[in-house]
Amino acid sequence: MSSKATTIEVLFDKIEDYTKTTIELTKLSAVDKSADVLSSLISRVTVSIVVVMFMLLLNFGLSFWIGELLGSTYYGFFIVAAFYLIVSILLHVNKDAWIKMPVSNLIIAKILKNKEHEK
Repeated sequence: MSSKATTIEVLFDKIEDYTKTTIELTKLSAVDKSADVLSSLISRVTVSIVVVMFMLLLNFGLSFWIGELLGSTYYGFFIVAAFYLIVSILLHVNKDAWIKMPVSNLIIAKILKNKEHEK
């Protein structure tokens, strides 16, 4: 009888160890995926900031140049502003297809990346 009790105790100990290990592995996997998504996001934001700064300076130069060609500086700024108004309308109309879905797909791909490598 004591042999069966000992075997059951050993079995419960192994089940407890397995459960703790599985929980710890799940936590570490979640941390890894979160860190991967966050680092990818931060790197993209950093690159985006540099691109925005470039575009800002380019737009100022373009506005002044167009204004000089048309004889008045503010004409250049109005033309560049009208261009961005058209771009913003297009982005608003197509935001799901051009922005939401690609970003969602990127995040999902980052999260599921390790599962594909395991197969």
